[in-house]
Amino acid sequence: MFKKARVKLTVWYLLIIMLISSVFSLVIYSAITGELERGFRRTEMRLRTQELELPFFGQSPRLLEEINSQILADLEAAKKRVALFLLMVNAGILAVSSAAGYFLAGKTLKPIEVVMEEQKRFVADASHELRTPLTALKTVIEVALREKKMTVSESKKVLESSLEDVDGLESLVNNLLSLTQYQEGNGNFTYQDLDISELVKNAYKKIAPLAKKKNVKIKLKSGSQIVEANRLSLEQMLVIFLDNAVKYTSKGGQVTLLTKSDKKNLIVKIKDTGIGISKAEIPHIFDRFYRADQSRSKDNVPGFGLGLSLAIRIIDIHKGSVKVASVLGEGTSFTVKLPFKHS
Repeated sequence: MFKKARVKLTVWYLLIIMLISSVFSLVIYSAITGELERGFRRTEMRLRTQELELPFFGQSPRLLEEINSQILADLEAAKKRVALFLLMVNAGILAVSSAAGYFLAGKTLKPIEVVMEEQKRFVADASHELRTPLTALKTVIEVALREKKMTVSESKKVLESSLEDVDGLESLVNNLLSLTQYQEGNGNFTYQDLDISELVKNAYKKIAPLAKKKNVKIKLKSGSQIVEANRLSLEQMLVIFLDNAVKYTSKGGQVTLLTKSDKKNLIVKIKDTGIGISKAEIPHIFDRFYRADQSRSKDNVPGFGLGLSLAIRIIDIHKGSVKVASVLGEGTSFTVKLPFKHS
């Protein structure tokens, strides 16, 4: 599709360029030939004046006619040479414009192609991720409907299982909506001065039940640094990193969240004692729906692989950066650097 569009766009470029070039060529041709004709008329007038004044020309009228005829022939030849030269110039312009137009058409369409491919991949990935919990939910309900002697307790378990799947679907849809919002840019976000220690405490409260359930200790080392940021998104980023760290840390492990600062930036470091990430996987962990190999872990880690994608988008809208360091079997650390002033 994009190849055809590129060719069509190139043709439109060429039509516009050649139209402009042709107009300029006609103007140049008219100007040059007009000047040649005026020069011919001036020469003819001088010769006729000399014919009246000089006996030689008066005795040889044929010579004057021959000279006029020769000048006229030279004039026509000059016009042809000018026309040929302009045609050659236009042919050169056409050749150069074809290559340049095709190149520029490719450059013009490239961002559109990237967006289209991203959209197609997004739809395909979202459809795949939605299909899995929907299939599970449908299977549980169908099995329950076939069961003729289901007790109240069994019915309750089916409903609880179905509710878990519904909660998972709701979480997926909310994350997809958030991801779309962050991808559109930061024009709709408000920024204010925030105490990072307050956000850290709020994020900890949301993750504490999961950490308690897994017997994972969360250690906070947060100062009262003030940063200009969007409250909801920055708190969401902290929740994502803490949630990710707790999920991939085995029972009895530890997660540490440390905040510090340099002259211009707030630095947030989240370190865990989890299963770690291989070097081959680190470049992909922020990709949408990507999940690291879980075969190294005994735990079946829930989730859809959207958390870190959301986190990197939040970091981007705050004009920050993130570094990842990990050792298999020992743990992973994320170091986020955010400027104190968003502007």
